[in-house]
Amino acid sequence: MSFKAMKSQVLARKVIQKEELFILDVRNNSDFEDWKIEGENFSYLNVPYFDLIDGVEDILDKLPTDKEILVVCAKEGSSVMVAEMLSEQGINVSYLEGGMKAWSEYMEPVKVGDLSNGGELYQFVRLGKGCLSYMVVSNEEAAIIDPTRMTEVFTGFAQELGVTVKHVLDTHLHADHISGGRAIAKETGATYWLPPKDAGEVVFDYQPLEDGEEIKIGHTTINIYALYSPGHTIGSTSFVVDEKYLLTGDILFIDSIGRPDLAGLAEDWVGDLRETLYHRYRELSDELIVLPAHYMIIQELNDDGTVAEKLGKLFADNHGLNIESEAEFRKMVTENLPPQPNAYQEIRQTNMGKNTPDEEKQREMEIGPNRCAVR
Repeated sequence: MSFKAMKSQVLARKVIQKEELFILDVRNNSDFEDWKIEGENFSYLNVPYFDLIDGVEDILDKLPTDKEILVVCAKEGSSVMVAEMLSEQGINVSYLEGGMKAWSEYMEPVKVGDLSNGGELYQFVRLGKGCLSYMVVSNEEAAIIDPTRMTEVFTGFAQELGVTVKHVLDTHLHADHISGGRAIAKETGATYWLPPKDAGEVVFDYQPLEDGEEIKIGHTTINIYALYSPGHTIGSTSFVVDEKYLLTGDILFIDSIGRPDLAGLAEDWVGDLRETLYHRYRELSDELIVLPAHYMIIQELNDDGTVAEKLGKLFADNHGLNIESEAEFRKMVTENLPPQPNAYQEIRQTNMGKNTPDEEKQREMEIGPNRCAVR
């Protein structure tokens, strides 16, 4: 029997197409419990590599004979060795190329839909962290919203489409991942936009993203309207694109709502969060399609791989939008905050331009799941 490498791109298609897969994760139990590869029809066995050094005989009866098996570790090395041992036992098996490190960084571009006069909107799904980025395209111009530090994904995709990146926007100062906004703007000559209320401590030049700002893409009627929507951060800004899509940043998700505490001001900002969700958004059309900056659980992925839902449906189904009492809302939000994202203070400092960690350090800072939502 042989064993082979599986690329993150192939694994991503299995997630989106809801295929069956058996994952043997050989990281430590605590790492597996904290963060693993999510798939709606995936099943798992977690056995640390150090328990398998002397052989894999003890786990053979725990492995399925009717499912594809993928061995996963942090960086690849341990999974190659385990896959080789399993192969020697006559089992067909693959290992994840680059391990969880590579999975954390992989982004799958998915077309969300067409815009007026020939424009298009794409969502970049970072399955390993639940991050979502966007590209609005029209008349050979593009705007990128909430890009990650893997800038070549966006610039390469723009080149494939034959479009010029004119604008890069962050909905807020991110705390769970490093923004690629400034780097893309520097590389392409695009304008970098940031909400000024989140930019009080930044040490670089930016274009202030004010409430009501209108940014044109191409020569068509596709506009991005900035809608001030504080709560996750004091500067959080949503975008209405083409009167059809509502990009909510980390304020509203499909299955949950944003957390208001990543600057240590939960008690102060929870009122802003309620005002945005229960008043500002209520004034918008129920037909707007919500496109958040993150998703929390794999069930939020639609069959086509997008994370999207009509605002009206969220007002009906999302528990965070259906708490009548303000006191109860405040209690629910402040008492259901998950652990802080890994290295979130360092990430905020980096996004302010105060830190310039090398690439390996940036990877290390981002390892783990996203934790931007109230549970």
